[in-house]
Amino acid sequence: MTIWAIVPVKPLRLGKSRLSGVLSDDERAVLNRMFLEQTLDILRTTPIVTQTLVVSRDPAALAIAREFGARTVLEDGNPNLNSALNRATMLVKNYAGRGVLVLPADLPLLTQGDLVEFFDHVCEPPCMVITPDRHMDGTNALLMAPGGLVPYAFGPGSFTRHCNHAKSIGAKLDIVRNDRIELDLDTPDDLALLKQIEQSKP
Repeated sequence: MTIWAIVPVKPLRLGKSRLSGVLSDDERAVLNRMFLEQTLDILRTTPIVTQTLVVSRDPAALAIAREFGARTVLEDGNPNLNSALNRATMLVKNYAGRGVLVLPADLPLLTQGDLVEFFDHVCEPPCMVITPDRHMDGTNALLMAPGGLVPYAFGPGSFTRHCNHAKSIGAKLDIVRNDRIELDLDTPDDLALLKQIEQSKP
């Protein structure tokens, strides 16, 4: 049984635009690269993850992905996250015997232990394992078995939409609460919380 991970990545210099008031373009690019490398390293060293596929319209992000042994898909046309994820899932689901994980590259506190715990919730298909963001609004980790079980619905309110999709087809739904997975870095408030957490570490 195998799991493939799909990591969608915005252009490194354009991502995290909501942080533009507190970080320069260069600072955001460095931050985005650091988080991408951290995510790819965790996935690469997690045994249950057979392969990682990075989807982006940024050649620089795809080059970094290949350095970590990930496969890549260049997103073309008008950027649309859900359409890109659907296309990526079609590519990998024949290889992903156990499921397909969608994991954003902006989870600064993510550890390998968090992923292992998340995967412990995977059961016989059809099933969905999901972790929301800290506001219970967005989706920060989503595994479907089989891949393509329901349409992707990323965007504001995606957590509820994904859960409702799973319930509507009678799939087993497992909601995994994890403070580290739930913190994504989108807004100045998220950045302030991250700094507060880091400063409180012994």
